[in-house]
Amino acid sequence: MAEITAALVKELREKTGAGMMDCKKALKEVAGDIEGAIDWLRTKGLAAAAKKSGRVTAEGLIGVASEDRRAAMVEINAETDFVARNEAFQAFVEDVAKAALKVGDDLEKVKTTLLASGRTVADELTHLISTIGENMSIRRVRVLEVPSGVVATYIHGSLKPGLGKIGVLAAIEAPSESEAIITLGRQVGMHIAATRPAALDVSSINPAEVEREREVLKEQARASGKPDAIIEKMIEGRIRKFYEEVVLLEQVWVHDGESRVKAVLDKAGVKLVGFDRFQLGEGIEKEDNDFAAEVAKAAGG
Repeated sequence: MAEITAALVKELREKTGAGMMDCKKALKEVAGDIEGAIDWLRTKGLAAAAKKSGRVTAEGLIGVASEDRRAAMVEINAETDFVARNEAFQAFVEDVAKAALKVGDDLEKVKTTLLASGRTVADELTHLISTIGENMSIRRVRVLEVPSGVVATYIHGSLKPGLGKIGVLAAIEAPSESEAIITLGRQVGMHIAATRPAALDVSSINPAEVEREREVLKEQARASGKPDAIIEKMIEGRIRKFYEEVVLLEQVWVHDGESRVKAVLDKAGVKLVGFDRFQLGEGIEKEDNDFAAEVAKAAGG
């Protein structure tokens, strides 16, 4: 039997796109014969994954997992919305969120984490691509932790607990993990899901972004023909309005439509130290496929 070297496994991976563990197993099954291993992988449907790698993945699921004062959130994409209802895919998203909870939000570390199946996260993804028949990708991951308090999680458009279309993490430092703090954390998560803040506080906004906004407002104000002193006041007022729209602590609390988020947190005696919001497929350019045109083209029409 030929020795199953790392170089041989690497060669098979490059030829087939199959996962490392699957390549190693294939080579063992055929005594190291590379062509036989390719055929073995093809019969198992594992060599097809590479062919799917160029397809756009903008559907899928956001998954969250939490433990003690730590929580993780992942976005895993697929080609169609149907996959989100596949139990194997849902289980994979849950497993990846739990892996991130354990190793942190370094995506490469998450991908090399070993799962209960005996495969790494990356190899399990390749296996899933082959068995389900769609391209998939692990797009991003975020982990937040606090020394005391809670990292609240919220899922909007939930298919099942911890899985949905929009996910939020909100790290709240507090003296305890009381029910009141947990409830407040969930309310903060709902607020973030609804308002899409770009920054936690004013100091967190890129100064270049603020200056760009200021220049736009300045040009708009000048068109009014008012004196410069009035224009400056108009600009400052509009900058405040800009902050109220994009800065979380400056936003109006959606749950009462009156208070500022900062005031709500101050009243509760807690501090929001970090947050993130994942919306499925945001920023991904989706292909606008005309199915009828594709059929006509395939038929030579």
